[in-house]
Amino acid sequence: MIMKIDVATLVPNIREIPALARAVEEIGFDALWTSETQHDPFLPLALAAEHTEKIELGTSIAVAFPRSPTVLAHTAWDLQAASNGRFILGLGTQVKPHIERRFATVWESPAAKLREMILAMRAVWDAWQGDGKVNFRGEFYKITLMTPFFNPGPIEHPHIPIYIAGVNEKLCHVAGELCEGFHVHPYHSAKYIREMILPNIESGLQKTKRARADIQLSSAIFVATNEGEAEMARMQISFYASTPTYRPVMETHGWGETGEKLSSMAARKEWAEMPAQITDEMLEQFCVMTDENNLARAIQTRYAGLLDRITLYTPFEVGQDEGKWRALVKAFQV
Repeated sequence: MIMKIDVATLVPNIREIPALARAVEEIGFDALWTSETQHDPFLPLALAAEHTEKIELGTSIAVAFPRSPTVLAHTAWDLQAASNGRFILGLGTQVKPHIERRFATVWESPAAKLREMILAMRAVWDAWQGDGKVNFRGEFYKITLMTPFFNPGPIEHPHIPIYIAGVNEKLCHVAGELCEGFHVHPYHSAKYIREMILPNIESGLQKTKRARADIQLSSAIFVATNEGEAEMARMQISFYASTPTYRPVMETHGWGETGEKLSSMAARKEWAEMPAQITDEMLEQFCVMTDENNLARAIQTRYAGLLDRITLYTPFEVGQDEGKWRALVKAFQV
């Protein structure tokens, strides 16, 4: 399978999306991803759908639990119709403090709840594409009402790929069991993908008698072709490594104590001192370190057989380093 090269945008201004989307498609990227950080992840994709024809459009990720399955179903259905079948619904659970304190919603059994949300959305989509009847009853969600007034009706491309994001084994199981894709967290190593992610994806695949080819593994990856990029990667990796939920990534390499220390430093808000805890050896595991001319080859060598599509962690901006982006995309297409 040829590795796809995608691109991400942080959407600093939604008015910039038409020009950005056109540029991304013209350069030749395979997909444009938006994220839920400072802005809504879905609104930009409606504009991107209008101003592109071929490129896939997806969320990486939208936070699932602040939204109901029916709300997500409507948004995805409309974006799928608007893009003529090019939309990918990427969902993530986030972590407990953000769900409870930033989104003011309930944190409970995240893997089981996300699994049920996927089944509930598909029940709603089946109703819209079929006879309009829905009768979904689960532990977390119950959807039994769909009157014609609220039913948008069938669309030309009713199959909407769902990617979910995760770090640990339970969400890998869910992805393998139910999803078309899995967003591997940017904070990873090839060893972690090989020894933890893939075996647990496979366990989920076996549950529904699916094959590895039935799911795509995608990830934003850290790359550094100069010292400035290396230091930026070191800073971001130290932040991710301070999150207790992500501790197994460090532990895979025997660096659990560093993860614990970073968590303590983050609790004391010692942000400026944290990057120094990421040694050069650690950085080389979590970041592709190479020169610009060899970047495509280095990425493909590291992730061959592990990832099906990659996105550079650095977001795309119109007019910024377009020569570098074009060269990278061209190298991937050879």
